[in-house]
Amino acid sequence: MNISVIGTGYVGLITGVGLALNGHKVVCVDNNKEKVEMINNKIPPIFEKGLREALNKTVGINLFASTDLKKAVSDSAVSFICVGTPCDEKGKCDLSFVETVSKEIAFALKEKTDFHVVVVKSTVVPSTTEKLVLPLLEKHSGKNLGEFGLCMNPETLREGFALEDFLNPDRIILGLEEEKTKKIMEEVYSSFSSPKFFCGFSEAEMIKYASNSLLATKISFINEVGNICKRMGIDTYIVSKGVGLDKRISPNFLNAGIGFGGSCFPKDVSALIAKGNELGIETFLLDSVMQVNELQPKVFLDLIKSRTELKGKKVAVLGLAFKAGTDDVRESRSIPVIKLLLKERAEVIAHDPQAEENMKKEIPEISYNNSPQNTVDLSDIVLILTDWNEFSSLDFKEKPVFDARNIFKEIKPLNYEGLSW
Repeated sequence: MNISVIGTGYVGLITGVGLALNGHKVVCVDNNKEKVEMINNKIPPIFEKGLREALNKTVGINLFASTDLKKAVSDSAVSFICVGTPCDEKGKCDLSFVETVSKEIAFALKEKTDFHVVVVKSTVVPSTTEKLVLPLLEKHSGKNLGEFGLCMNPETLREGFALEDFLNPDRIILGLEEEKTKKIMEEVYSSFSSPKFFCGFSEAEMIKYASNSLLATKISFINEVGNICKRMGIDTYIVSKGVGLDKRISPNFLNAGIGFGGSCFPKDVSALIAKGNELGIETFLLDSVMQVNELQPKVFLDLIKSRTELKGKKVAVLGLAFKAGTDDVRESRSIPVIKLLLKERAEVIAHDPQAEENMKKEIPEISYNNSPQNTVDLSDIVLILTDWNEFSSLDFKEKPVFDARNIFKEIKPLNYEGLSW
């Protein structure tokens, strides 16, 4: 099937590559010419496990990138909207990119005679597909739903494992209203053995927000438990292992540490809070989830300050990405930690295997070192903020090591301190 994917960020590029790997002919569309050229030259614009190899298998065969949205829509049977939906300072979801792309797709649909399905894969607050995307498509195409198809198909990707997750999802959520669209979406995902869950537009949108908010809640829960355990000399990881053996709970997302970041959890929880408040609903639990997450960097710094002086010290920060396996620093917990260190007048030397260039845009005033061992050697104190495996094998030379990710599974360094274990 011919498919167009609008937007080549994490969601769009992984969606395009994943569909191409499953035999579809895919055109990825972006208004960033540099990114389009990179994709067509088989150069990943983001760091993601397996992406380079997947581009080598598909680009020039059944995957292409283009800046021409109108042609891409005209030449395809299905178009996926995969543009960003960032939150503003109040947590409200910015739908301007979705709005713009919906209009552009509608203009292309106006000239098409074939039935075409528009799929919203961007994370959007409930009612967006029905009350924003659909009216825009109808108004600017001059067609009614039924003359074209519409589906809400939320992404369920973990950065660092995004391609693996796309190819082997736990489930495929498909929010739609008419049978013709259902048959086409079944064809799009015909090679996937995962369960396909059909529902309405708003239910599909809410499933994404509810899922991410629940996972974020588990993280903040175990972090708060971990903070209590730390004061009592209890190993949180033994506790979470015992708790996770309960089949009603599972061990997933019960890893105590410095909190969650990235492009999904903070944004999605904030957007759900904002939507609830807009409806006049007090979101006590979700507010607490965010509050615990925001306080964890300070909890970490207070622990460090209780053990050593920071003023004038050289502090190695190992890990800048919000998690291992990605170069994404959006909402990374390293950012508030570094800012707190600078307030304490510490000298920060930072290293990350993939995320240094992205962090330089956020915090240019600190030193960066491309060698993890050299970063340790130049420092007085070592902080571990991302769970890259290579950090566990470094020689810390008896320097104080403060670990916010529990990366040492067996032998811990001398002068070691865990955040909540």
